[in-house]
Amino acid sequence: MNKKLAVLVGGGPAPGINGVIGSVTIAANRAGIEVVGIYDGFKWISGSAFNPEIHTRPLETAQISRIHLEGGSILRTARDSLVKGGNVDTEKVARVKQVVETLGIGYLVTIGGDDTAFSASIVAREMEGALWVAHVPKTIDNDLPLPGGMPTFGFQTAREVATNLVKNLMEDSKTTGRWYFVIMMGRSAGHLALGVGESAGATLTVIPEEFQEAKIRVEDVCDRIEASMIKRKAMGRNDGIAIIAEGVALRFGDVAEIERLLGKSVPRDPHGHVRLAEVPLGEILKNEITQRFEARGSKITIVTKDIGYELRCAAPVAFDMEYTRELGYGAVRYLLGEEYPVEMKKKGALISILDGKLNPIPFDQIMDPQTGRTRVRTVDINSYRYQVARSFMIRLEKKDLDDQEMLQKLSRAANLTPEELKSRFAKLVEA
Repeated sequence: MNKKLAVLVGGGPAPGINGVIGSVTIAANRAGIEVVGIYDGFKWISGSAFNPEIHTRPLETAQISRIHLEGGSILRTARDSLVKGGNVDTEKVARVKQVVETLGIGYLVTIGGDDTAFSASIVAREMEGALWVAHVPKTIDNDLPLPGGMPTFGFQTAREVATNLVKNLMEDSKTTGRWYFVIMMGRSAGHLALGVGESAGATLTVIPEEFQEAKIRVEDVCDRIEASMIKRKAMGRNDGIAIIAEGVALRFGDVAEIERLLGKSVPRDPHGHVRLAEVPLGEILKNEITQRFEARGSKITIVTKDIGYELRCAAPVAFDMEYTRELGYGAVRYLLGEEYPVEMKKKGALISILDGKLNPIPFDQIMDPQTGRTRVRTVDINSYRYQVARSFMIRLEKKDLDDQEMLQKLSRAANLTPEELKSRFAKLVEA
């Protein structure tokens, strides 16, 4: 009897998940392989309450042939991992082994971000070749190190949807003469914030990568935003859009600093990550900057808006529909094809596409040797992409303070003397 192929989804949702599930199912069915869908990632198969009649479902081509058009995940998703306290949770791994053997699973396709990839690598290693694992990388944050600069699936759709939302806010901002502080999803990198900011033409975008210091203060972020607001006003506009990547909050010294600002403890997910969606970064920045303007006798209207959850289950754009079908097909081809050596399959691999060709990457090549976890791809602030995005922002520059006419305009806009303005922002523009 042929071994079955199982599919599961971990981490946060991203547009295109169903495209991978559907593609894997069709490709495997055509190869004569039965496909089993596992609900809620590793949650049930690593727990003591697993029930195959409730927590799995058969996947057949006739049922899923059009799900690539839909957002969300027909297998749902969960953040449970096979790690506990930084170490492999041997009890959970043992339960996964038992489920795999009981269901007759010989192949596993996992869909998820870096945490799911880490759990997938653990399963591949601990099963010692009895289970071949392929991981399809997924995150709207675009922070996994795919070769050739390829995006993670879901990113293009998230950027498209978020850009349209920001365009609407920009029109409202102009119409009402107010500022919007838009906190954009992106835990470890500013790819989404930067992409949306450049596409929509936001006034400025602030990402964690632009700060040279490992630890920063709220004041450091506010200085950048306030300076742009003053320059915008000096140019005759009292409105604007500042996009701030949510990952900026993780640079505020440490979690204790965030908790000090909030006056309460910060909730975490099962992987130990701070739930950034529950950190009111926008309100923290708004309150500080509002106080600064009021202290100088100026009034400013600021509205905060978080954008993230609206993006994760959006119907995928054509790019992600096509891309996810290619990735799902590639996962099955890697697991079943004869062109990849058995020793490679025993170790498991991340599925990627490079120069239009399938490019499986062994798990051990994507792991950070220091953390033991998947490496993170951040924005290169020396890249052409960042230079272009930065050039379209309204930012206070050193030349603004050196030009006497502009300096006078800035001073009037800020209700400060030229000397006071220079004193406040000289360090910022020199950096």
